[in-house]
Amino acid sequence: MNLVLIITIIAALFVVIGAAEPLAARLRLPFSVILAVLGVMIGAGAIFFLRTELTDALNPVAEAILALPIRSNIFIYVFLPTLLFQATLGMNLRRMVDDWVPILVLAVVAVVVATLSVGFALSWASSLPLAACLLIGAIVSTTDPSAVVSIFRSISAPRRLARIIEGESLLNDAAAIALFGLFMGFVMLGIPDPELGDALAQFPKLILGGAFVGWLMARIAVWVMALFSRHELAQITLSVALPYLAYIVAEQSIGASGVIATVVAGMTLNLTAPGRLPPQAWANMRELWGVLAHWSGALIFILAALLIPRLLEEVRLEDVLLVGVVIVAAVAARAAILFGLLPLLTRLRVSPAVDRPYRVAILWGGLRGAVTLALALAVTESFRVPDGIQRLVGILATGFTLFTLIVQGSSLRWVISRLGLDRLTPLDEALSRQVVAVALQTVREDVAKTTENYELNRDIVRGEAKRFGERLDAAVKAAEDSVDILDRDRVALGLIALAGHERDTILHRVRERTISARMAEQVLSNADRLIEGARTQGRSGYQRAARRAVAYGPAFRAAVFLHGRLSMPWPLSQLTADRFELLLSQRLVLRDLGGFIDRRVRRIHGRRVAELLNELLARRIEGVETALEGLQLQYPGYAEEMEQRFIRRTALRLEEREYAVMREDGLIGAEVYTALVQQLAGRRAAAERRPSLDIAARRSTLVRQFPLFADLDDAALKRLGRALRTRYVNAGEVIVRKDSAARSVFFIASGAVEVETAGQSSRLGRGEMFGHMALMAERRLRTEVRAIAPTTLLVLSEDRFEGLMNRSSAIREAVRESSEQQSA
Repeated sequence: MNLVLIITIIAALFVVIGAAEPLAARLRLPFSVILAVLGVMIGAGAIFFLRTELTDALNPVAEAILALPIRSNIFIYVFLPTLLFQATLGMNLRRMVDDWVPILVLAVVAVVVATLSVGFALSWASSLPLAACLLIGAIVSTTDPSAVVSIFRSISAPRRLARIIEGESLLNDAAAIALFGLFMGFVMLGIPDPELGDALAQFPKLILGGAFVGWLMARIAVWVMALFSRHELAQITLSVALPYLAYIVAEQSIGASGVIATVVAGMTLNLTAPGRLPPQAWANMRELWGVLAHWSGALIFILAALLIPRLLEEVRLEDVLLVGVVIVAAVAARAAILFGLLPLLTRLRVSPAVDRPYRVAILWGGLRGAVTLALALAVTESFRVPDGIQRLVGILATGFTLFTLIVQGSSLRWVISRLGLDRLTPLDEALSRQVVAVALQTVREDVAKTTENYELNRDIVRGEAKRFGERLDAAVKAAEDSVDILDRDRVALGLIALAGHERDTILHRVRERTISARMAEQVLSNADRLIEGARTQGRSGYQRAARRAVAYGPAFRAAVFLHGRLSMPWPLSQLTADRFELLLSQRLVLRDLGGFIDRRVRRIHGRRVAELLNELLARRIEGVETALEGLQLQYPGYAEEMEQRFIRRTALRLEEREYAVMREDGLIGAEVYTALVQQLAGRRAAAERRPSLDIAARRSTLVRQFPLFADLDDAALKRLGRALRTRYVNAGEVIVRKDSAARSVFFIASGAVEVETAGQSSRLGRGEMFGHMALMAERRLRTEVRAIAPTTLLVLSEDRFEGLMNRSSAIREAVRESSEQQSA
């Protein structure tokens, strides 16, 4: 085939892809639907012109279109890794972890249920062997959520809901393709009725093997990229090679799932690369992958759609009936998950509540796309699959895909409109009127200043001011006539705005490099949790998310266990250093939010709401300061090093800004500017390196902070430091329960606890102890102790405590005084 003609056709397809996006926006249809329709029209037109006797002028073009080297291997090995890899790079994986249960259920369980539902329905309605029916079920079980996600974003649907759908789409591709590989093997081997247990038993090898390959290759890639820290193009080029190498090595070397390998490689890169690569290099890498994925997704769709007319040439009446069976079985399976399993998960509190209108939209938005067509094409190309099965797989998969695209896709926005998801709530309507009124008042003030500065014609100014005043009066009247907004709703809306401004401030700080790229994703995830908490549960949800932002998470507890029980200090050292930087970043951002409340929130929601928000912000700052104080107390030298690092990075940012201003003013040329920036890059690389934290050497430093141990010599302090065990507890966590056996004494290194005894409560803070009274009286504890802030405790066992008292009269006296104070 003529190479020039092929390139011309591919270029023309890119023109079609470029025109499809604005056309989809104009027609208010999903982009994938427009691509599919255009692809089918091009394919059908080529067949028509090749067979018609009206003209032969277009025969060469028609032959070239129909003879394009479109093979399933091109889709699976070229386009699919690109789509999967970019999807993982574009996701906020830390937020995905919050919803891993519903994501896995919708991705894995829904795919298995859909495969079995379609497979057994086809086995009952046709003469196909069960293996072929299950193969068809696996092919049609993967969904393309791009349409419903894009529409949800356009109507401001909850971010958490869109995130769950995106996570489902990423993983259900992997699950469906893994099932496809299993049943494809049975069909090619001629096994008509496979044992499902044996088939599913192969899953661990496919998944675990692929995950290991993807993780290992991504770690190697990040290590090599870090060596090329000054060569951005080299780093981006390595990222392009990573998904393809991971896919091929997993598939060809160990027989694992290449899809899983590609997904895990992307997830590993997403989690580790931001802390190892320069921020601009990471941003450019994600932008490049966004463009590659857009091209790949569009090409795979339009090229697969070109084949649809040929796949449907041999359709019979019974085939149409079987397509109907597939449609009913697939929709029923998805409905069972959305209206049966998902509400159950919500009642069990492992999944967010999804309102019924959203579930209907997700059900109707379960479009099938390019992956389904690519898998069907792989079956029709295999000479080891019987002809009858090839034909039916092609027809059923193609027919079902066309139904979802043309029928469901074209009516999806209408369905969402009928469900009322595209309309503002009465609260949002009332708020929007108030926002317009406040904004116009601000605009009037600014316009008045502008007209004074430029000394414009007074008559013109007076006329425009009159027109603007009429609009302002109408906006104020509409705001006053609107439904009153309850105070709790105003607080929730103010908190959403405050959290949104916090997110914008974080992004600004990241661009300025005041907050490191390593911490950017985490602090942004915390801001997203604040927004969602305020949106779904108001003040209580916001406060819960704020407490979580400074709490000790499961990973920290696991690291403490590894350090204490298995003598593995590295994970705890790394997480402690991360916590230091996270708290410093949070403190930096929170200090900037008070002005936003006074400038913007007060004007829209009033003084009472602004005061309440300032109070909540003060509590957050106090919580961060308390947590940071505990770390500074335990690692004082490290805290100083982190603050010095922050000052150096800020100075480098300001220095770079000055060089840029001098260049713009023409004071220095491009050559001098480049030399200065290169010198600055070396100093910045040194400043970006985080100081190492030695957690083992700091215990004795922490012990010295207690006046109780002031008279101990260095040798005794070291022995005591080795005997003490560090325990980290979150606010609200019960440390000692009533009627439990007294076996330890607790010393408060940082934070605060509340002690409740016989209905009376008292609070203890840094430097105080509890648990010793029960040990001395040799009785069970009559108190309950609960942390009221993130708290660091030093725990001493009973026998060590008694030995310590026997050796030191000062400690005996301090314990006696403490007991008298707590008994008073």
